[in-house]
Amino acid sequence: MPKPDLDHVETWVFDLDNTLYPPAMRLFDQIELRMTAFIERTLGIGTEAANDLRRVYWDRHGTTLAGLMAEHDVEPMTFLHDVHDIDFSVLAPDPDLAARITALPGRRIVYTNGDAHYAGNVLAARGLGGVFDAVYGVEHAGFMPKPARAAFETVFAMDGLDPTRAAMFEDEARNLEAPHAMGLRTVHVAPDPLPRPFIHHHTDDLSAFLAGGR
Repeated sequence: MPKPDLDHVETWVFDLDNTLYPPAMRLFDQIELRMTAFIERTLGIGTEAANDLRRVYWDRHGTTLAGLMAEHDVEPMTFLHDVHDIDFSVLAPDPDLAARITALPGRRIVYTNGDAHYAGNVLAARGLGGVFDAVYGVEHAGFMPKPARAAFETVFAMDGLDPTRAAMFEDEARNLEAPHAMGLRTVHVAPDPLPRPFIHHHTDDLSAFLAGGR
């Protein structure tokens, strides 16, 4: 068991990117390049402007996709299929992580701002296929992304989980504020700690944390 204050947890909610694989594997770098290229083609702007807009929309809307939908009426699945057409071989299987997630008592789910098909590809490459009871993508929240509380409420209601008996693991600190307010225990999975009142735990090694370590 990871920590005593998680003894009550019945549902374990995991983000996907840079959470169920370490950032050092650089998978998301490929996605960022494809997002920039998509914006270039769609809006007819240069690479530098497209890259700046990618960051602005992520900051302003929660995800680049949400900004493109709100400000340019981009069809979401067209975008998601395009930007997730990447090389998953950079991800290495992690049997220890798979065993430690499997050993957690109760339900284990994935909730990502990517789509569920993409999540399935990531899980397969990490050797985590079949480990989770459910996988939820941004499409399950009507393409409303984390960190919006309504997105969490939609997915959690769909899953039927009790927020007061759940924990959320996430690399983006801002995506833990709403779960904390809803009653979840929160674990920030990132190389460097970012002290916030809505973060209960920090770890730079998810597998070690699940084994009861840091």
